[in-house]
Amino acid sequence: MGKRIVVLDYGSGNLRSAERALERAGGRVTVTADLVAAAEADGLVVPGVGAFAACMAGIEALGAGPVIAERVATGRPVLGICVGMQVLFAHGDEHGVVTKGLGLLPGGVTKLSAPRLPHMGWNTVDAPADSVLLAGLPAEARFYFVHSYGVTDVAGLVAAGATVTTAHHGTDFVAVVERGPLSAAQFHPEKSADTGAALLRNWLATVG
Repeated sequence: MGKRIVVLDYGSGNLRSAERALERAGGRVTVTADLVAAAEADGLVVPGVGAFAACMAGIEALGAGPVIAERVATGRPVLGICVGMQVLFAHGDEHGVVTKGLGLLPGGVTKLSAPRLPHMGWNTVDAPADSVLLAGLPAEARFYFVHSYGVTDVAGLVAAGATVTTAHHGTDFVAVVERGPLSAAQFHPEKSADTGAALLRNWLATVG
């Protein structure tokens, strides 16, 4: 019996590819907007594509914020992907409009300072030795990114007790953050072939 994983359907994200990737990694996956299922699952995945404000609006319309926060407070695993990672932070600043995030991680999401945006395609990451999600992966492992915004205050996250993996596109930004039951990736593990599959297996090993 695989671990019970819920992919939260709040109206954003390529849910089916995340579902398939997690099933291949060994999870028993349900894609649902049911908050009871989200609360009770062994692991909860918060996906997200597009704009920070739109993703937060979807989460708020569903009333999912308190469920995500309660899971983290009680030590139950949550994995954020792409904008699903970004909304875990205190705020997002897009086009000069600041939108409040879930506030489970300190800091904000801002436009990357890079000559070419979006940052789209394969890139390497710089993982610290104590990363659980990237354990066993070679230093040159590559992941698939699609984003124009990111979190650049690495020091603030480290000071808050997080394990931070960075990537570089114009500037250093947070590629993976791990703090207690809360994990998140800016890239798309479900689109990152074998390296993404390895990360999902590592995450599932922490679940339940």
